[in-house]
Amino acid sequence: MASYRIQLAVAIISSLLLLFPSTQGWGEDGHAIVCRIAQARLSSTAAAAVKKLLPEDAGNDLSSKCSWADHVRFIYTWSSALHFADTPEDACNFNNQRDCVDQANGRCVVAAIANYTNQLLDYGSVTKSKYNLTQALYFLSHFMGDIHQPLHCGFTTDRGGNDITVHWYKQKQNLHHIWDDSIIETEVERFYDSNMDDFVDAIQQNITKVWADQIEEWENCSSKDIPCPTIYASESVDDACKWAYKDAEEGSTLEDDYFLSRYPIVNLRLAQGGVRLAATLNRILDSQELQKSM
Repeated sequence: MASYRIQLAVAIISSLLLLFPSTQGWGEDGHAIVCRIAQARLSSTAAAAVKKLLPEDAGNDLSSKCSWADHVRFIYTWSSALHFADTPEDACNFNNQRDCVDQANGRCVVAAIANYTNQLLDYGSVTKSKYNLTQALYFLSHFMGDIHQPLHCGFTTDRGGNDITVHWYKQKQNLHHIWDDSIIETEVERFYDSNMDDFVDAIQQNITKVWADQIEEWENCSSKDIPCPTIYASESVDDACKWAYKDAEEGSTLEDDYFLSRYPIVNLRLAQGGVRLAATLNRILDSQELQKSM
């Protein structure tokens, strides 16, 4: 009965999310893209582990669960702070002690990635884990997407662009929504005839060709850490200052000049999120890869 009530509540909240602008991460498409890129890059051992962790209704499709963390944030109210790590206005740098919300309890996206990575390390243990490892997979996959969306490390004063109202061409939107959804939607409609599969294929081809010489750097941390979310957050706040906020003042109209110069940044961040999620899951779930990184 309790399980049914949670499922019903999630369904109701999912419907409500369609009516109100999201303040949490890439939109459904962005999170799905990150997870599709990641799942295609898993080792056979990690892929088998992910399949085992996913419920039957997922059909072994990680992307189908990558927005779960958004859908439950009003049920698990403690999780709302985990989606972002906003920074002081115009600081244009990330400082973990300053910017991790509720630092004592590790409640920001940087700390959340570290936390759910540590939980998933229980996978394959001879003793039953005290954690819900399926939910840990959902959270980690979602937050790896969030941290690569530049305005998730935007300014506290405008809630990562949520309080900046602009026009996207002729449509009134907030700046955060433009980076969550509108840039992706416009690109797919304009360049890929609204075919999301073709868009994902194009990013995957860029990963293997255009960005091929950068992949090793994306995957690896400077330390022995499995993921390095502080680096990812630092990249995002840099992109927020250089690209998201620039020329996007309250009341401005954003058209081709903004779109054509920003969509390559969005594509790069989606690619980096997917590549790094795969590398993290490979290290966690493939014991041989984990040993190499230690």
